[in-house]
Amino acid sequence: MGLITSILTLPLAPVRGTAWVIDQVLTAAEQEYYDPGPVRQQLAALERELTEGRISEEEYDRREDELLDRLDEIERYQEERRGSA
Repeated sequence: MGLITSILTLPLAPVRGTAWVIDQVLTAAEQEYYDPGPVRQQLAALERELTEGRISEEEYDRREDELLDRLDEIERYQEERRGSA
């Protein structure tokens, strides 16, 4: 980038900076949302609740299905990301 280009685009610096910050926040949010670790921890906690008798078998099945669907969604997202990289 030349000196003249830098001078002419200087008024756009705050916009570029804001766009960079938004991009970083979005990337961090995606990484957190598509992290399978918390879902696996929830599955383990759910199994403990069942074995300790704190929830019924029906409740366990319902919540387990939801968590497994979430894991499937995460796997599909990660496969798409690997395919496009």
